Amino acid sequence: MEKLRIIFMGTPEFAVGILDTIIKNNYDVVGVITAADKPAGRGQKIKYSAVKEYALENNLTLLQPTNLKDESFLAELKALNANLQIVVAFRMLPKVVWEMPSLGTFNLHASLLPNYRGAAPINWAIINGETKTGVTTFFIDDKIDTGAMILNSEIAIEPTENAGQLHDRLMNLGSTTVIDTLKVIENGNVTTTIQEDNDKIKTAYKLNKENCKIDWTKSGNEINNLIRGLSPYPASWCFLKDKNEELNIKIYDAKLVSEAHSYESGKLISNKKEIKIAVKDGFIQLLSLQFPGKKRMQAVEILNGITFSDDAKMY
Repeated sequence: MEKLRIIFMGTPEFAVGILDTIIKNNYDVVGVITAADKPAGRGQKIKYSAVKEYALENNLTLLQPTNLKDESFLAELKALNANLQIVVAFRMLPKVVWEMPSLGTFNLHASLLPNYRGAAPINWAIINGETKTGVTTFFIDDKIDTGAMILNSEIAIEPTENAGQLHDRLMNLGSTTVIDTLKVIENGNVTTTIQEDNDKIKTAYKLNKENCKIDWTKSGNEINNLIRGLSPYPASWCFLKDKNEELNIKIYDAKLVSEAHSYESGKLISNKKEIKIAVKDGFIQLLSLQFPGKKRMQAVEILNGITFSDDAKMY
């Protein structure tokens, strides 16, 4: 059994959950690589990545390269003398980095590969109405999320679950799967499965303003899945037109009400208790939303301060 000397690479909160589990299982993490600090928010204050915060709190050796091919970074990496690297939500590695350790470099990806390769697998699984997802560990190669698979684990997606809730469950599942992967590598009995490509593979495209916008002409189920799949971050959005005013609204939480009606898609109907938007097969009842420059609020709170006209509509 070869004693593992691990370098961990990751940036967001999701990666922290995995790193914490590795440390708590008494594995030797000889170095942590994370994104360079960057200014964030209105004050442009320097913000540390979640992984950096964790590494500092736990006195782990930390590297923050801006260029992964930089000679001085590569020398520092080599000097850590790791025999295995683990990547969780980091960035694409050059071959010179992923080939360095003798036992290879493996990645944890939050989907059942080969489906949902790419930047936002958790979001797209919900947006596309999947009923199950999972995590996969695989050895990195020179493309994105295409390497030979080691282990995967599956869970059901709950009908009302949003991306934030699924993120937390997949972080826990990923932690267990990474430990199981470490055990098979440590014991020298790792077996892999090559990913087979086909034209039915679904992709986890990077989220942008266009693919986060609600199209109110779609079915209620598709709209509801988009809202769930983008909540709490980055959040679905659309325009609200009312009384000659056009506002950019974010929607965080909603509920599908299947009901026949004759309203035009996008029409806003409200009373003192609820806000509903007509869709072709019912209504989307808005539960939690955000107006420009305001904080996120429950629909009931918004109705205390706003009265919508009969012409109000979302588009």
